[in-house]
Amino acid sequence: QVQLVESGGGLVQAGGSLRLSCAASGRIFSIKYMGWYRQTPGKQRELVASIFSGGSTVYADSVKGRFTISRDNAKNTVYLQMNSLKPEDTGVYYCLVVTTTPTSYWGQGTQVTVSS
Repeated sequence: QVQLVESGGGLVQAGGSLRLSCAASGRIFSIKYMGWYRQTPGKQRELVASIFSGGSTVYADSVKGRFTISRDNAKNTVYLQMNSLKPEDTGVYYCLVVTTTPTSYWGQGTQVTVSS
């Protein structure tokens, strides 16, 4: 069994910063992919940023230059540093972990609200 615990969401004013964390624990042998996704009411969950085991990263165009994804392999933890936040960044942020099995695990989601 694998558990993902997300933290770091909250309410922030436009232009502010937040840092999300997602820690994976349990029977994890090897993680090949970790990502952050965002969902808003009436829309599909969309990729925000992802990082592969080799360190390569992918970002949505809307967050390039403002968000930074990183991972601590020893702690099986992925982070999302969000700077210069905008109201359109508001949503529920979910982390996704994919192992080499491959098996996918989703976090419970953390709310990010950016006020104008």
